[in-house]
Amino acid sequence: MSTLSQNSGSRSAGGSGSRPTSKDGAKKNIWSSMLDSVASGKRLPEKNLLILGGTPDSQREFLETLSSDPSNPQLPNEKRKGRVPSVANEFALGYTYQDVLDADHDDILARLSAYLLSEPSPSFAPLIKPLLTPQSVPETLIVILLDWSNPWTWVRQLREWVRLLRAVLISLDDETKLVMEEIMTEWRDRKRGLDSAAAAGTTSAGGPVTIPLGPGEWDEGLGIPMCVVCQGADKIEKLEKEHGWREEEFDFILQFMRTILLKHGSSLIYTTPFLASSLQSLIHSSLGIHSLLKRQSLRHNVIDRDKILVPANWDSWGKIRIIREGFDIEGVGTAWSIEIQDPPGTLDNVPAENGNGEDETNNEDDGSSAVAIYEQTIKDPKRDASIARSSQANADKIEIEAEDMQTFLASQAEVLEQLKQEDEKDRAARKIPKLEMSALEDNGRVNEHIGPVQFNMGGIQVDADDMLRKLKVSAQLPSHRVSRKLTSAKEREASRAQKKEIPTTSVGDEKAHNQALASFFAGLVKKPGGSPRGSPAP
Repeated sequence: MSTLSQNSGSRSAGGSGSRPTSKDGAKKNIWSSMLDSVASGKRLPEKNLLILGGTPDSQREFLETLSSDPSNPQLPNEKRKGRVPSVANEFALGYTYQDVLDADHDDILARLSAYLLSEPSPSFAPLIKPLLTPQSVPETLIVILLDWSNPWTWVRQLREWVRLLRAVLISLDDETKLVMEEIMTEWRDRKRGLDSAAAAGTTSAGGPVTIPLGPGEWDEGLGIPMCVVCQGADKIEKLEKEHGWREEEFDFILQFMRTILLKHGSSLIYTTPFLASSLQSLIHSSLGIHSLLKRQSLRHNVIDRDKILVPANWDSWGKIRIIREGFDIEGVGTAWSIEIQDPPGTLDNVPAENGNGEDETNNEDDGSSAVAIYEQTIKDPKRDASIARSSQANADKIEIEAEDMQTFLASQAEVLEQLKQEDEKDRAARKIPKLEMSALEDNGRVNEHIGPVQFNMGGIQVDADDMLRKLKVSAQLPSHRVSRKLTSAKEREASRAQKKEIPTTSVGDEKAHNQALASFFAGLVKKPGGSPRGSPAP
């Protein structure tokens, strides 16, 4: 019994000691930590793209190029492109998202949220500001879209976007600004696209050596990494063939763009639709997204003019100078630093509310503006053609000032009055009454439309106008002249009857009657103006 009691006592003691309250709490903490670790493992890294510029169609084209994977053509199109959600970018700030897949297209590396804005209007600044927080800034990349359909507007567009971004970034809170400074310091210190040995050397003590910044590098850092994408590089050939552009123009564009983007630490890439490019590698490396299965290398390309790729922290003034001699890299860099200090405006160069628009216009006129320097060399071919046509039409000046409408009408009234007076003098010289002239003109017009009026009389077509004219003529003859004609006709007939000794017979009477009828109808048929056939002469 003592043994059982001891065993039972020890078992009970062991049982009570095996489930203490502290150990139960430890087990609960273990389970919660395991669940948290699993949840964090399943949580996708969140990356943000702030896409500025372009049209809704060009923004969709950029997203399709970014989501496709041309490295593995054996995969089906749907799987290679991935599931592209719908893009809402028709009004103000648009949004869409993408899942970045690994090389085998089975694992998702990150969730990419894209915010799209087409117009650099200052009224859109409140839409951008909430996107920049201390948590989102380290995972954000700014992308500015340009198009080769209008390369003469690139610098003007970049100026407006940079001004808008500067206005937004300055208005952020101190905590966000501190994070932005740390991000910029990190970007300046590391050299993306280069080997680690080239990025930093070692001293004799074994410590790292930071490569100093060259002239013009990171002078105007925005606080967020930036990438400029020039779409539609296939239009370069069109500019060369149709508008006569030469290598000098394309080299000037490349030198100018690389100079101003070097001041912001931005990367540059030319893309062509439906052709493989390094756009996906550049965007993913800038956001810190790397494949677990395949390490993609990002190599620069400054030789092929339609496949330019300049990674961040790779360029320098020395590399820009060797493209073509004579480019004023110092003057362009200084002019750009001055020009982006102004508040955001519009692409049409509308003066700002504080009056800086007038100073900006004056700077462009005297050639000190970076936009003016660029647009003096890279001109719009259509605008040049219209100016040439206008100069041919008007050799003195291009623009023609229109006369005031009231002044024009007053001058025309004087001309009409002068013509009226000349017509009255002409009528007075010819002594033609106004009413008779108008009546004759009206009758002539009526006769032209109506034509001759005829009627049938005994089977013969008689002209009514001719008959009316004969009646008027006969009515105008004096009565004594008519009676004298009748008397003379009777005397002639009486004398003729007296001279005839042979009396008339019935046959002669019948012939005379027939002759009279023939003369009557001959007078009806005869044309106006002549005497009837067979009628006796007066």
